[in-house]
Amino acid sequence: MSGPDLRRQLADRFRAVNGDHPMTAADDAYVSSQFVALGELCASRGRDVDETRRQMLDGFLPLPGYLSSDGTEMVPASLFELTEEAGGPDRLRSWFTAHWDDPAVAGAEWEAYLSGQYVCLHTVTPGTIQRKDRLTAAIGDAELASDVGSPRWTAALHALVDELDRLEPAFTGYDRLRFGGPTSRDTCVDAIRARFPRPTEAP
Repeated sequence: MSGPDLRRQLADRFRAVNGDHPMTAADDAYVSSQFVALGELCASRGRDVDETRRQMLDGFLPLPGYLSSDGTEMVPASLFELTEEAGGPDRLRSWFTAHWDDPAVAGAEWEAYLSGQYVCLHTVTPGTIQRKDRLTAAIGDAELASDVGSPRWTAALHALVDELDRLEPAFTGYDRLRFGGPTSRDTCVDAIRARFPRPTEAP
């Protein structure tokens, strides 16, 4: 299969996963600041771009995180790091899924990873995926505590929110279209800080 055919097939797969939503100039600017063009990354790492596309299509690497408005495949700069840590593309799945005890959860996380939709993390690893899940669950459960609103509760809540804030990028409007609603930053960082403000420090 030729390069243009591979690129077209990869774009079709991306849209099948994410839907066909327009990228605005603001979306493009955000993505360019957070991600790198696949061709540029492959050139800098001595990788063949068409072979990389084949690996994405065959389920050995995640799909691009975004397609820019001109169709450029945008990927994280760390795209190849997990493959290298695992010892090669044929070992990545077993290495990745071994981080979860439940095979069903591991399989679901693997499919989510391959979708390229883990744009909700600055660095995508099994550890950061698990930590994000624990943080969002803890933030969601916080309002069930008996001491809601107390200084101790507020401090503990903001510690969780601050850690999630460090893990997650800002997101862009395109993300709210493809995910069909607010992002985890919207609900677990921005909304929580608005509802439960950090106490003003005494002078």
